[in-house]
Amino acid sequence: MSVENNFFMPAEWEKHERTLIEWPVKESLVWTDNYEEVCKGYAAVVKAISGFEKVTILVNQNDGEEVRELCKTYAEILEIPHDDAWCRDNGPTFIINKENELKGINWKFNAWGEKYKPYDLDDKVAGEVLNHYKVPVLNVPIVLEGGSIHVDGEGTLLTTRQCLLNPNRNPNLSQKEIEQKVKSALNVEKVIWLNQGLFGDETDGHVDNIACFAKPGTVLIQTCKDKNDPNYEITMENLDILKNETDAKGRKLDIMEIPQPPVRYYKDIRLTLSYLNFYLVNNGIILPVFGDDAKETDQLTYDILKKVFPDRKIVKVDGMPLIKEGGNVHCITQQMPAGIRKS
Repeated sequence: MSVENNFFMPAEWEKHERTLIEWPVKESLVWTDNYEEVCKGYAAVVKAISGFEKVTILVNQNDGEEVRELCKTYAEILEIPHDDAWCRDNGPTFIINKENELKGINWKFNAWGEKYKPYDLDDKVAGEVLNHYKVPVLNVPIVLEGGSIHVDGEGTLLTTRQCLLNPNRNPNLSQKEIEQKVKSALNVEKVIWLNQGLFGDETDGHVDNIACFAKPGTVLIQTCKDKNDPNYEITMENLDILKNETDAKGRKLDIMEIPQPPVRYYKDIRLTLSYLNFYLVNNGIILPVFGDDAKETDQLTYDILKKVFPDRKIVKVDGMPLIKEGGNVHCITQQMPAGIRKS
């Protein structure tokens, strides 16, 4: 595919047909004893999203009854085998044209640089989903996770060098080659390269934890003000990059800062807490919050997002069950834009 085909990746705030979520796989969890808590966390997100749009849960063969019990009438169930449950990263990336026709991109998936095995089923999920919904499949032969990119729908893409250029993804491709393949697949004119993602992020710095577009020309970025925190230098550098950038339309970026939640550990491992791992749904936002010592930043973030998105209802969900496994609301979801399917 090339940009001449006029298909492009729409912004997350455009209308969705549905949200896709993969059900957790106990064997894949970092802490298998948390399986019940994780499932309840997923179910809470499913319930929250279902108040705005359809949800389809991808399940393994023996999970159907458990999912139905937890999610009741909140979601449709679709049996598609998978190894793990981060649909943002191994699910399809949808593209659309001005005639509202849908296509879906099937990137290669290697479990964040082969950190977890097996991942062969996860690598097939995008194609299986697209075939089920009769959406034409575009196979793009580079390793790329959905959480590593964010677009404004008007030709600009945000990403990090730490992830997209990591040698554990596409070691034989240069930055120029990767950028060209991404531009071609998504009909992007400009890539804004941040350097690093949040400290300790095992995805190697996914952008959806650190910065995202709120609307064309406006970027949200999570920042850290504690000079003793490794995230201070990381986020200040990214903030400086954004202040000196323009988007594909030549606009100077309007930058809105979101506070970093207080540092939190689980079993001596620092958790990658991020409010920017929220998810835009039809007329709403699903926002992970962390409670306890984070109550102040929880509320401050809610207030900022309410000003940025005045017409959207913000629903808070407990982000702790998900972040213990390394991700949050945005990581477990993948939007299917509203469009016409022409297989």
